[in-house]
Amino acid sequence: MIVPSGKTINVLIADQADELLLNKLKEMGLNVDYLPNITREKILERIGDYEILIVRSRTKVDKTLISKAKRLKIVVRAGTGIDNIDIEELSKKGVKLIYSPGSSTTSVVELVLGLMIMSARSLHRAISSVKKGEWKKIEGEELCCKTLGIIGLGRIGVKLAIIAKALNMKVLAYDIIDIGKKVDILGIEETTLENLLRESDFISVHVNINKDAKPIIGDREVGLIKNGAIIINTSRGKAIDTAALLKAIKERRIKAVALDVLENEPPTEKEMELINMENVIVTPHIGAQTLEAQRRIAESIARKLIEEVKEMVKYEATVNTRPS
Repeated sequence: MIVPSGKTINVLIADQADELLLNKLKEMGLNVDYLPNITREKILERIGDYEILIVRSRTKVDKTLISKAKRLKIVVRAGTGIDNIDIEELSKKGVKLIYSPGSSTTSVVELVLGLMIMSARSLHRAISSVKKGEWKKIEGEELCCKTLGIIGLGRIGVKLAIIAKALNMKVLAYDIIDIGKKVDILGIEETTLENLLRESDFISVHVNINKDAKPIIGDREVGLIKNGAIIINTSRGKAIDTAALLKAIKERRIKAVALDVLENEPPTEKEMELINMENVIVTPHIGAQTLEAQRRIAESIARKLIEEVKEMVKYEATVNTRPS
């Protein structure tokens, strides 16, 4: 128990969370409201009552929400990406941000590999065909000896490169930062974005992108992609221009696309046309949705929150004991 008797610190968990995290918060003496299906309207109505807000990717912590959170001290993003959080506005209000980079790396990499194999072998089409009572053999292709282009050589990109090399793939990498040492250690090749797009049989995107940035792969870049390539995006929906991607698929310049992220989530009519293409696979942002990743996230967040709550309690105790 960290929170002293008579003191109340309210926590709103607005998205799904691992049971371990819930138990840890209660052990700390926090007053927890676990409302994983709460609507945005209800959050805006109630957020003024909470010192701590815990979210995942569903809940947008924007300027409007932050302005109503008069007691808010800490925002927790139970995961890696923080695109749904207005960091600048939090900083202005003196609200701390806690998140858990690295906790879902393995889960995301395994999903990428699954999507690569599924796309290369057209497994989604084969499974659907059999369920319809058909027995048609669909020809695919191997990953072995193909070229994988990785855009963004961070934790996920590095781990993907290691596994791809084990599958005897040639690996190209591009990043906006210096990755010279990484590529030397990994035994892969650094290249330009343009060359990566021209040479890769598989392209996997692993980037951060702010809400106002242009797509990394826009209409010009899509035009450079090797004919018959397979595109995987498990990072940010806005990293690839949806309209440009759809056009290339319709023109059969791209063999297949597999996405775990979209520009708009849930998808709008704009994305539905893309989703309904036969050679497009879309999963509902499940990169970190494994038991193991959620447990690691919960453990990481709990450790960080314990320290922050200790500091919060200590500071308030100091303020309250000062002579007037």
